[in-house]
Amino acid sequence: MEDSLINRRGFTAASLATGFALAVLPVSAETITTDTDSIDAEMVQVPVAGGATMGAYRAVPKWTGKGGGHPVVLVVQEIFGVHEHIRDLCRRLAKSGYYAIAPDLYFRQGDATKVADIPTLVRDIVSKVPDEQVMADLDATVAYVAAHGKGDTSRLAITGFCWGGRIVWLYSAHNPDLKAGAAWYGRLVGGTDPLHPKNPIDLVNQLNAPVLGLYGAKDESIPVSSVEQMRAALADGDKAAKDCKIMVFNDSGHGFNADYRPSYNPADAKVAWKQMLEWFKRNGVPYVPHA
Repeated sequence: MEDSLINRRGFTAASLATGFALAVLPVSAETITTDTDSIDAEMVQVPVAGGATMGAYRAVPKWTGKGGGHPVVLVVQEIFGVHEHIRDLCRRLAKSGYYAIAPDLYFRQGDATKVADIPTLVRDIVSKVPDEQVMADLDATVAYVAAHGKGDTSRLAITGFCWGGRIVWLYSAHNPDLKAGAAWYGRLVGGTDPLHPKNPIDLVNQLNAPVLGLYGAKDESIPVSSVEQMRAALADGDKAAKDCKIMVFNDSGHGFNADYRPSYNPADAKVAWKQMLEWFKRNGVPYVPHA
């Protein structure tokens, strides 16, 4: 079944580029596009603090969820924003029975998809996004799902990639109602500043839900030494920390699930995705694919 969800390939370079962030072009011929058969996928507007609204991409199964609501997965963007890859991940999750929603967490600072180079993106947008704001906007996203039906926020998980991988750890320490998290190659240690005062390793004993960490041994931006440092801290932590699990894929580097980039490792990505779904199921956020 999994392969049938992601088998639409063979597009021209021009069509592949549609919807992707400028900073990631050109995209790879291995890029996966998941269709919308049996799911509804659209942009929605989420009310947030200050009377503003935040765009979010959501994908929801068309079939009725158990008890009337589908388990919910917050999908946290890469550094490049909510571009086509993140939207496709939402569709994949919806195919597995989840209400998946990816809020545009940079919307106050700018449109990351329109920035053509990474240094400018980091300087002008990413560095200016406060962690406190991100936590509040994720809370607002959960409230939106709860208010609009179809999603059962009592069964809530979060996953994030790259920049979003770090946010997964932070949100587990923030939301006491979270059931599980899956952090893909998110930074664990490093410098801090007033807008980003804590690293995941600083929050080990504040975690509310177990997190599955998915990392690559060849990741030059997140060295294995920092991953092992986090693993040791979790082992010495309290119950939620001890329940966490970190997997390191020896043949992969940063972004190994990013099928639109040269870093993509299809074998490891497939294993890691399956591990994530099983992790959610084991921790009270079961997936229920349509028969």
